[in-house]
Amino acid sequence: MEATDILSSEHRVIERVLTSLETAAVRLEGGEPFRPGFFIQAADFIRGFADGCHHKKEEGVLFISMREWGVPQVAGPIGMMLAEHEQGRVYTRAMRSAAERLEGGDSSSQAELVSAAHSYVSLLREHIYKEDNILFPLAQRVIPLSEQSKVLEDFEHVEHEDTGEGVHEKFLAIAEALTREAGS
Repeated sequence: MEATDILSSEHRVIERVLTSLETAAVRLEGGEPFRPGFFIQAADFIRGFADGCHHKKEEGVLFISMREWGVPQVAGPIGMMLAEHEQGRVYTRAMRSAAERLEGGDSSSQAELVSAAHSYVSLLREHIYKEDNILFPLAQRVIPLSEQSKVLEDFEHVEHEDTGEGVHEKFLAIAEALTREAGS
């Protein structure tokens, strides 16, 4: 299995959460009561899995390897992906903050919560498309096959040593719970 295959399979998990998040935001926006804790839990998933595991593999392993093999960071696709990762973090913090305020009884934060959720979903769907269809094929072309095993080893290090044993599985269970709750 190539390193980009692992990242692509993680994208499928993230997309399930995006669908759930969008469903919940639409329902809340339409006046249906929806548990603010759902959005807090989604933000925890994003911070822990999408950012803490997945983006960590990209930023700390794949992008570095791509730079070593000649892909520029600033002017190329890596710079774009890094900027989008940061924008996703901004939306996630805003969503979590608004959800916490809503949970505390501040109904005026609902519009901010819905907006941040929709913005994050839109950004990440486009981001995932670009990675799957542009960045990952580029990585497969520029990183020699002889170096692919090193990238995979470094991914394993991120997943098991940096984030801890069982953390990946915990976030997969959270993704499943969010999908069930949103009915998506």
